[in-house]
Amino acid sequence: MRRICNLEVYILMETIYLCIVIFVLCLAVFDLFVGVSNDAVNFLQSAVGARVASFRTVLIIASVGVLLGTVMSSGMMDVARHVIMVPSHYTFHEVMTIFLAVMVTDVIVLDMFNTLGMPTSTTVSLVFELLGGTVMLATLKLAADHNLDMSSLVNSSKALQVIIAIFVSVAISFVVGMVVMWISRVVFTFNYQKHSKWSIAIFGGIAFTTLAYFIFIQGMGKSPYIPSAVRDYIKDNTNMLLGATFVVSTIMMEVLHLVKVNIFKFVVLMGTFALAMAFASNDLVNFIGVPLAGLDSYRDFQANANGQGADQYLMVSLMSSARTPLYYLMTAGFIMILAMATSKKAQNVIKTSVDLSRQDEGDEMFGSSMAARSIVRFCQSAVVWTAHLFPLRLRQWVNSRFNANEVELTDDRAAFDVVRAAVNLVIASMLIVFGTNHQLPLSTTYVTFMVAMGSSLADRAWSRESAVFRVTGVLSVIGGWFITAGVAFIFCAVNCLLMWYGGFFVQFAYMVLVVYLLWRSNRQYKRKLQQSKETEDSFRLMMRTRDPELVWEMLRSHVRDTQSKSCDYALEQYNTILDAFNNQNVRALGKSEKGMRRTLQMLKKLRRQEMLGLKRAPQAMAIERNTWFHIGANSDQQYIYTLRRMLAPVKEHVDNNFAPVPEAYIKEYEPIRQTVNELMKDTKQEIETNRYDEYRKVLAQADACKDQLSVIRKNHLYRMQTSTDNKSLQVDMVYLNILQETQQFLSNMRHQLRSAKKFMEDQV
Repeated sequence: MRRICNLEVYILMETIYLCIVIFVLCLAVFDLFVGVSNDAVNFLQSAVGARVASFRTVLIIASVGVLLGTVMSSGMMDVARHVIMVPSHYTFHEVMTIFLAVMVTDVIVLDMFNTLGMPTSTTVSLVFELLGGTVMLATLKLAADHNLDMSSLVNSSKALQVIIAIFVSVAISFVVGMVVMWISRVVFTFNYQKHSKWSIAIFGGIAFTTLAYFIFIQGMGKSPYIPSAVRDYIKDNTNMLLGATFVVSTIMMEVLHLVKVNIFKFVVLMGTFALAMAFASNDLVNFIGVPLAGLDSYRDFQANANGQGADQYLMVSLMSSARTPLYYLMTAGFIMILAMATSKKAQNVIKTSVDLSRQDEGDEMFGSSMAARSIVRFCQSAVVWTAHLFPLRLRQWVNSRFNANEVELTDDRAAFDVVRAAVNLVIASMLIVFGTNHQLPLSTTYVTFMVAMGSSLADRAWSRESAVFRVTGVLSVIGGWFITAGVAFIFCAVNCLLMWYGGFFVQFAYMVLVVYLLWRSNRQYKRKLQQSKETEDSFRLMMRTRDPELVWEMLRSHVRDTQSKSCDYALEQYNTILDAFNNQNVRALGKSEKGMRRTLQMLKKLRRQEMLGLKRAPQAMAIERNTWFHIGANSDQQYIYTLRRMLAPVKEHVDNNFAPVPEAYIKEYEPIRQTVNELMKDTKQEIETNRYDEYRKVLAQADACKDQLSVIRKNHLYRMQTSTDNKSLQVDMVYLNILQETQQFLSNMRHQLRSAKKFMEDQV
């Protein structure tokens, strides 16, 4: 009887672990989607930014690279098996707990960064999640068994090597990208077609040879799917093959150049292929390494446990190298291709990276920070001081090679030229595949992003007007990387602890939570994307237009849309605050407070966009209307500031459950409220339709309403001074503040309407 019961328990446990394995494999699919959504920027950024071909063409080339890269990634799977942990000291139950915690954490962290549009590192995420989960369980095991030590449970030396390689790659990538880009620009200039008669062949030959070396010799040449005879031949004749490749490719590049083929475009497309392959071979472990290790663990337990419990059977099998079936790798490759082709979040992340490296000014996604201002100021001083160490003629010659007015872009939508795109891809491919061949899981995100930033700095893309914003963006992204490491480590450690003590019930709850969070995240992102799409499209069209007159018309439409929506939003929040005050609704006030913070940031962003449009408009018109533009933009923001001053005491009053507003005050203020609503609606209509027939009438009514408010305010002050009961003093002060801020609200409306008319009209 006892044997039957034990058998039933054993079967039940096997079923539960099978469910965990299946769920982890399902998470691998989600992880591929969210991971590739973030990492697609690594190999698509340069080709998309330089617009060397249609997105479809670039995607096809990258897809082929991804498929080949997945075939060569089998050796990297060991990172998830035994590079961080020492599985021979962990039971099957412990290993499965770590793997589930890692996958749950990974999906949530990556999806969060994708939603924010911030490139992060799937490699760092995986490494620190494995480290966090392993360290947590190692600590628990040490507490239970004092004969063990941390070095026998955690492969600390290898983990430290991986972590150092990841973070050192940041500095190396930036410096190498900057140096190579500077040399390339000195050689080719921005007018590269004029200065590439002979040098283009040498550049193309070097680029092709470098990429061929890492792709075919170091990459495919070491693949287990290549016959051993071929691998031995490549190994024994590497120098000869490289020399022959350089000579042949250089001659081929010169011939192609003579027949008017753009060599840089060819190098960019080849680099896209190489980097996509390097990404897939290096980063596939980040997405499926843990699930496949979990599957291997389950198969080993099922086949070799021989009645041992899940908390007794040690996972010695994971100490061996992975032998991942080819169809697993190919399936993962197809999922990656589908993800980068369909993911909207991937496009958002690409936009962040491209905008930070664009040649000219654009929509600066990041604001200014004290650290960025200090760095820019120091670097400018250092450059000025260093420049005097070199002869004047040399400085003048170098400056002549960096004449950005001669830049040759493939089309108006390109963020930078093909020279920089080629340098970015060649350097990034070299560094990443080098790390892969030495079984160092370098972060493709870190490498490609920092190469792009280094090359854009060397290319003088960061002007005095944009440098602070670009540096702030770079610091924000790098800060996000370190946050990723910390969050991944701590979050996974906590999850692992809860799963360990909570057992299968908590593990199941985590499964449900992950599904819910992913569903909610995608729903919120779609809503956010829909809200911003119209404005972003109009701005991009304005930036692509080269005709100043057309830019002016687009700018007027953009400003009109901004002011109209600002007016509408201000009125909505004004009524929300009053209704919440009258009804003691603290939840509505809290929601309004959060919404106004987001709106204020959006208004600042729209103002920067419109200022860029103003710089592209006809100069005489821009100077003439500049004052009215800024008054209007200030009025939009002043709406929010006024409403926040009105909201703060109201929220404090309602939140503290103080005495409600007397009915007499509500009735006294109601005519004012109705007038404000009518005036704001009239203002919005005039701005929206660009017809100011009732302009003076609205201004006169606003002045009359302000006078009426002054009378009510004086009467209220007299009422407060003559009152013998101090119980209503708190609500009296709040009501007085509403009266004062309503006057300022009407003043903002007058300034907005007047500035809109002056800015929009055909004749001043």
